[in-house]
Amino acid sequence: MAAPERTQRDITGLLNAAGHTLSNRLAAALAEVDLTPRMQCVLIHAMEEERTQIQLAALSFLDKTTMVSTVDELERRGLAERRQSATDRRARIIAVTDKGRRVAEEAQAIVDRVHGEALAGVAPEGRKAFLDLLTSLAGPDANPGPQPIRRARGK
Repeated sequence: MAAPERTQRDITGLLNAAGHTLSNRLAAALAEVDLTPRMQCVLIHAMEEERTQIQLAALSFLDKTTMVSTVDELERRGLAERRQSATDRRARIIAVTDKGRRVAEEAQAIVDRVHGEALAGVAPEGRKAFLDLLTSLAGPDANPGPQPIRRARGK
């Protein structure tokens, strides 16, 4: 039996393979400062402005369970802490400690280097087009955060 004719490249497979490769490179490079890419992402977003754990999870493309364990680990290492929001007494925010800020700044230079290396063979206008495309596929407007996938029962 012949396979069905493909009319499109396997975009999902290509994106997964590229993401896996880049994630592995980034994880290996961030090991220099004893951070994971997930921890670095949360620290950077938490440093930008006062944000709750739920807001940080959406910005970091993390589910709630992964976010909780990531913040627990950041707290254990003295890099971040949960605090009451300055603007909403009901909300708890993730605040980056001075130690966390120093580590995140050092790690951001590593992230920038790895990303630069990954795009080194792409012309500047191609980089912009590529990043614009990725943003439209997975950016905050297209994806407000991790969403559950609902499957029909019995299938």
